[in-house]
Amino acid sequence: MATVTLPQLAWGSPDSPRRALLVHGLGSDAQTMWRIGEFLADNGWHAIAVDQRGHGRAPRTSTYRIDDFARDLLAVPRDRPWDAVIGHSIAGASLVAALDIDPTFIRKLVLIDPALITSDDDRAAIRQGQLTNHDTITVESQAAANPHWHPQDIQASVNAHRTASRFAVEHACLDNPDWDVIERAQRLTVPTLIVQGDPTVLARYTDADAARIESVNPAITRTMIPGTGHSPHRDNPAEFLARVHAFLG
Repeated sequence: MATVTLPQLAWGSPDSPRRALLVHGLGSDAQTMWRIGEFLADNGWHAIAVDQRGHGRAPRTSTYRIDDFARDLLAVPRDRPWDAVIGHSIAGASLVAALDIDPTFIRKLVLIDPALITSDDDRAAIRQGQLTNHDTITVESQAAANPHWHPQDIQASVNAHRTASRFAVEHACLDNPDWDVIERAQRLTVPTLIVQGDPTVLARYTDADAARIESVNPAITRTMIPGTGHSPHRDNPAEFLARVHAFLG
């Protein structure tokens, strides 16, 4: 599948010496990364968030393989490696795949509760959840499910679910029966921070994943934010941003 041009949102001065790429998860879009973009801009970065294929304003395509997402990200224009890339959920798998293709793509990587491997049951549950959100989500239902989220997070999430291609969110599960980038993650060479959701709430990056990856790859460090779920950047943004800031320096 050919790559597609991904629409962008940007924060901060384009002349900043530090540049970051922000990549949303399934059923989201560039605007859902607003808080990270604002934070980086306030700290002297130029941050760009993209709509991934089938999401937001991005082109709709016929396939939604992990490597399709990865090659789209590699094609985002840049004149040097990204100083940092931050990706959530399925974007974690896509970014690991992208780095396996081009290890010079990124200088530092932050993965927000990345979905690096899924079982048949996982994909069935993700697929059903995505379709339900696409079809029925409202501001009221999202606020009730996530009462601590900022109102802008709630509205951005609802807008993203509604505007994403139904075919895309379904086929991101159907097209990836081999959704497993664990071995690729074991080969990562860039400094990587994994921000894990609390396993007692919901963590797509499990302790079993960590045992397989972190034990053989010293480039990867992990931090868990207690009480957060699959979206620690929205569940506890202050703590999330503090830990990311410390990692990026």
